[in-house]
Amino acid sequence: MIEIPSDLEPKLVPLAFLLGTWEGAGVHEFPGSEKCNFGQELHFTHDGRDTLQYSSRTWVLDEAGARVRPLETESGFWRVDAERNVEAVLVRDDGVAEIWYGELADGKPQIDLVTDTVARTANSAPYTGGKRLYGYVAGDLMWVGEKQTPDVELRPYMSAQLKRVGAAPEPDTL
Repeated sequence: MIEIPSDLEPKLVPLAFLLGTWEGAGVHEFPGSEKCNFGQELHFTHDGRDTLQYSSRTWVLDEAGARVRPLETESGFWRVDAERNVEAVLVRDDGVAEIWYGELADGKPQIDLVTDTVARTANSAPYTGGKRLYGYVAGDLMWVGEKQTPDVELRPYMSAQLKRVGAAPEPDTL
């Protein structure tokens, strides 16, 4: 059962399954990039307004599972409307800002997102769009990300399985 905080904006109740601190590991593989296992720490928090605050840090893991170096950091805001349409605004440390739209699946805690807008700095790697699927399965948060570039068709590039390790920290402590 998912605990719903009493101060959660009612519009966000369908996204309550995301709240908390999550940790786990996954796989990263994309043409032209290093293939690796990665660790991830992810936070979904709220402050009473109609958005969830989101932050994610990933790092390359060695064969023993120890952290080697940072891989990717991203942060942003998620919201949902009465028709279960989800929107997310995300910014990554590699110079990419994205607007994502999607929806919550009927009857299950699953979100499908697709990029609507991608903005890149002059020094960021080529990137034209992506898809993400998030699902709450047997108490774990699982996700898979797909991306495309001008030279590579849309394909999976990252996926992870995360376990909730704590309640969501206050947004201003991230």
